Amino acid sequence: MTLATLEEKGQTVPAERLKEFLREMLLIRRFEEKVEERFRAGELPGFLHVAVGQEAVAVGVCRALEEGDVIASTHRAHGHTIAKGTHPNEVMAELYGKVEGCSHGYGGSMHLYDMERGNLGANAVVGGGLPAIVGSALAFKLRGEPRVAVAFFGDGATNIGTFHESLNLAQLWRVPALFVCEHNRYAESTPAKQHLPLEDMAKRAEAFDMAAMTVDGQDVEAVYEASKKALKHARDGKGPVFLVADCVRLSGHYVGDPQVYRPKEEIHELRQTRDPIDLLRARLEISDGEYEEMDAEAARIAEDSVEFAKKGTDPKPEDALKNVYV
Repeated sequence: MTLATLEEKGQTVPAERLKEFLREMLLIRRFEEKVEERFRAGELPGFLHVAVGQEAVAVGVCRALEEGDVIASTHRAHGHTIAKGTHPNEVMAELYGKVEGCSHGYGGSMHLYDMERGNLGANAVVGGGLPAIVGSALAFKLRGEPRVAVAFFGDGATNIGTFHESLNLAQLWRVPALFVCEHNRYAESTPAKQHLPLEDMAKRAEAFDMAAMTVDGQDVEAVYEASKKALKHARDGKGPVFLVADCVRLSGHYVGDPQVYRPKEEIHELRQTRDPIDLLRARLEISDGEYEEMDAEAARIAEDSVEFAKKGTDPKPEDALKNVYV
């Protein structure tokens, strides 16, 4: 059951609201660039996964949410977390392992939680947030609450068992859930053609007779409009929706990824033609001065977040085993 396929269209969202989207996309971009810079400088531990190029999905979906809606993210979670309302200071502090971090230093880049703002957490396990979102949506339904639970995941996650189990139960129980597939055509280092037996990702929903939508994930306005429609469908008790956002990853799977699996010219071409920030800037016809002011503000917030994190509180060694139950 296909709910809709959104094609290129005229502008329907007011220009001032689109400027807000642009500011937030710039903030996410500059924040992730700053995170990558500090990671390469050796200040941040572990692995780092950035979502450069996919900002329109995070902003478009999260700006369409209503108060009380919740999300679950992936190992590539900075953008979703900021778009859901967590201050960059708290995100950066978490990356530095500080008590002031959104997960109080326990999670790091791949485990960003913010329950107060409806973020049920990022997950290092591929597709790990899907079952939790079905459970949350079931709770909303049983309580009679007009809330929707949203899961973000990549195309690679559609090959694992929990994806199929989650969509099956969600449709069987007709829970208010939105499944957002960020279809960037790479499952880590595996091109889609090598791991998907179909080109139309929306067909994944056919096995469950679930409503499906496809949208240009580089167009934040289209993502926003599609998300509003999908969320209304779910909120009105009509069942879950599978939303495919065709997007591009303008970076490697992780920082330091040599990307030998991609043609060398691919990223350069995509940066020139499919960068969601450039596309929105061109549509709004913003002057160079106004854009530079927006960009400078985003860069300042990102820089300030580093200073905030560095001044943060290191956790006590005796707290290492807190919240460990098994």
